[in-house]
Amino acid sequence: MKKKITALFLCAGMMLSMTACGNQAEDKKTEDDKQEKITFVLDWTPNTNHTGLYVAQAQGYFEKAGLEVEIVQPPEDGADALVASGKAQFGVSFQDSMAPGVTGENALPTTAVAALVQHNTSGIISRKGEGLDTPKGMEGKKYATWDGPIEKAMIENVVEQDGGDFSKVEMIPSTVTDEVSALESKSVDAIWVFYAWAGIATEVAGLDTDYFAFKDINPTFDYYTPVVIANNTFLEEEPDTAKAFLKALGKGYEFAIEDPEKAAEILCEASPELDPELVKASQEYLKDQYQAEAEQWGYIDPKRWNAFYQWLNETGLSETEIPENAGFSNEYLPE
Repeated sequence: MKKKITALFLCAGMMLSMTACGNQAEDKKTEDDKQEKITFVLDWTPNTNHTGLYVAQAQGYFEKAGLEVEIVQPPEDGADALVASGKAQFGVSFQDSMAPGVTGENALPTTAVAALVQHNTSGIISRKGEGLDTPKGMEGKKYATWDGPIEKAMIENVVEQDGGDFSKVEMIPSTVTDEVSALESKSVDAIWVFYAWAGIATEVAGLDTDYFAFKDINPTFDYYTPVVIANNTFLEEEPDTAKAFLKALGKGYEFAIEDPEKAAEILCEASPELDPELVKASQEYLKDQYQAEAEQWGYIDPKRWNAFYQWLNETGLSETEIPENAGFSNEYLPE
């Protein structure tokens, strides 16, 4: 369930005299005038993919950069549409879901400018001991599908690379909202998850599972998910603001890497509906994933980015040929 996030600004002052009060108001106005407003739209409800954003907000990194950042939930048509419209300068997207809008008649005026997580941490989770620890084991089992062309092509690829028969996988429409309940009830056998959240949730719940990651079966599937996207017109007109935002955001993720426990507390304070135990465990997992082996947080490796889109080209999953280096840029990251 998507919940709107409202930013609350509380101002307090001590009235010493009418003159002092007037001066304070004037000073506050001057400060506000210096703050450039930025809207950042999430991809879903707050979770540990977003921790650095909330840390940067809470620790004052954005404010020190001269930015007033509003964090909002996505509309029904997603973060990409809101960023493309210019109603938000930044948002969260995914390289695979960006593909249809990277080039051609349906191209969206957005660019991926930072990787929130350095590697693809998604894969297939199942109940332990039922033979689904490798893709071939999906034969004859119920897989909860979103019925996406790229999704199904990736499942087919890993199953067949493992010597399995994709036609024997039972594809059922996904109604999964809680992976733990879905697996325990045996309504499905296999679910595509991002391990940092849903996988860790099974651990916290004490559910024994098997899991394989797509990138471990086919390195081409080590694409970037999730990423920060930005509006192209904004990038062209205000490159310095974009750089200032990403520098402050990067500091937030560096904080989460160095102090995952405190970062988890900050996320829970911002989103008290979250399960603190899950957030803390997920944060511990992601501290090694945000940057991994990259020289800096946010860096997008052109080889890996291009390899995934080249696979889409070769398999006919892209209606329009996606050229090299389309859809991303590292030039707005701190030097």
